[in-house]
Amino acid sequence: MPHARLWMPLVLACALAAAPPPDGAAIFGKQCAVCHKEPPVNRAPLPEALQRLPKEAILQSLAGGSMKAQGDALTAEERDAVASFLAAKPAKAEAADAVRCAQPSPEFRNLNGWNGWSIGETNARQVTAAQAGFGAKDLGLLKLKWAFGFPGANAAFGQPTVVDGRLFVGSANGTLYSLEASSGCVYWTFKAPGTVRSAVTVGRAGGLAIAYFGDVAANVYAVNARTGELVWKAKTDEHPVARVTGAPRLEGGRLYVPVSSVEEVPPANPKYGCCTFRGSVVAYEAATGKQIWKTYSIPDPARPTRVNAAGTQLHGPAGGAIWTSPTIDRKNKVLYVGTGNSYADPAARTTDAVLAIELETGSVLWSKQLTPGDGWNFSCSNPNKSNCPEERGEDFDIGASPVLAELGGGKRLLLVGQKSGVVYGLDPERRGEMVWQTRVGKGSALGGVMWGMAAGRDALFVPVSDVNKGKPDEVGGLAALRIATGEKLWHAAPRRPECMGKFGCTAAQMAPATLLDSAVLSGAMDGTLRAYDAATGEVIWEFATNREFETVNGVKAKGGSLNGAGATAAGGMLFMLSGYGVLGGMAGNVLLAFGR
Repeated sequence: MPHARLWMPLVLACALAAAPPPDGAAIFGKQCAVCHKEPPVNRAPLPEALQRLPKEAILQSLAGGSMKAQGDALTAEERDAVASFLAAKPAKAEAADAVRCAQPSPEFRNLNGWNGWSIGETNARQVTAAQAGFGAKDLGLLKLKWAFGFPGANAAFGQPTVVDGRLFVGSANGTLYSLEASSGCVYWTFKAPGTVRSAVTVGRAGGLAIAYFGDVAANVYAVNARTGELVWKAKTDEHPVARVTGAPRLEGGRLYVPVSSVEEVPPANPKYGCCTFRGSVVAYEAATGKQIWKTYSIPDPARPTRVNAAGTQLHGPAGGAIWTSPTIDRKNKVLYVGTGNSYADPAARTTDAVLAIELETGSVLWSKQLTPGDGWNFSCSNPNKSNCPEERGEDFDIGASPVLAELGGGKRLLLVGQKSGVVYGLDPERRGEMVWQTRVGKGSALGGVMWGMAAGRDALFVPVSDVNKGKPDEVGGLAALRIATGEKLWHAAPRRPECMGKFGCTAAQMAPATLLDSAVLSGAMDGTLRAYDAATGEVIWEFATNREFETVNGVKAKGGSLNGAGATAAGGMLFMLSGYGVLGGMAGNVLLAFGR
């Protein structure tokens, strides 16, 4: 036909113009809703939490983040349609100039305060009245002094660090903030490419006060704690979904960094060749960032195993993520970490285990496994279980840092809480030999002990989640155990949430506990922070954070579930992050500061 070549582009353009655009809602319902539902599949956030995220964050997750395997099954147009369907309206920009501190951050006189995941290397999460600047008797006098909003966020992640009048906290968009603790004004910000979920650890190296932290792109950073200038940066792991969630630990001029991942998520796609990630601890020179050693939780790298029903080659062993901050044993010159579940067959003997690692060399001195054969990934919750391990478990990670406790007379115990709902007392002098075990909850994939316990001289205080077991208002609670024997001293029953019936609202107590003087601070998924009398379990103070707040930086902010971070007490003030739109929780984006 004459001039056909000239007509073809026009015909093609008309055909494309006539084709309807991808339906983001329909694609989400077909491809994504099986996990993002109520009740949630483990760590999958609910749709209302996703709807608080900016479009760019959703696209990044689908294109190269934790949802890449699911995003690979979609075209670029379909990914854009899903992101447009879910995304929040553009967040109001921070009024950064309005909240800048009038004076630059002063030189550090000391590093006293709440530094990192816990005060002290034993991860007891205990602060005395002298250290905090107030005690249990003063809780009733506390008032909300200021609130700070994180823009474009559905969760507030990292434990706030407060040293010498400065507060350090990361955010979902990768911004690390240095704030004046008394007012919330901004001294400086530092931008990382991924969410900063770890707590910040501040120490001195090379003549500087340095803030150390990690992000979900598996980077670890050292920045000048006074100015925010980068000192050094290192990549802890090259796996595409590796991340740093636990606070780095400083000891003897070295920085010890735990490495976790979200490789449990991609196996929901039958075409994903699950799995190859191995958890690790990496040791660096604190002053220079030079790597000294790296020790994997699973000694042997993954190898090809079986072919699944979709014809995909699978791999294993994998898993053993290390989610939280290492515990230091100066006497034995070792560090202790808890590991997560196995992602694939075969299930390694070092998953769901406590590892003792030599500080100097990185050698694993001993391993104590608490739950063998715990293979699990997101495929196990989908109708198509192509990537679910044959040796399937219940996803009973050890997500809480072990606590090293002194018993007197030279005797010590390593206290370990697990998502199984069981707490263990292990003998660190006898290669983790079990001294006692006590059940505090029913346990589940989001049950038992999630993020952390607190220990005093004689008692261990254990928040209980169990969010997937029973009725929403019958989960949770706080238990007190005698450290020497594991005997139950008391149990504080969960309180029925006022927000009952709202997606993400439960009585589960996932957040790590903090022991302040003679009061135990424990947050719940209903957004309420409560203080319990350490001797009786009686509630002596509470504050509901599940509401909107006016902020000092002009960002629209609200509270939600209390989860990954516990309360920080320092400098006469109490700090708390509220909002956790993952793990099935209520979204939020606020930092709250209380004082007298």
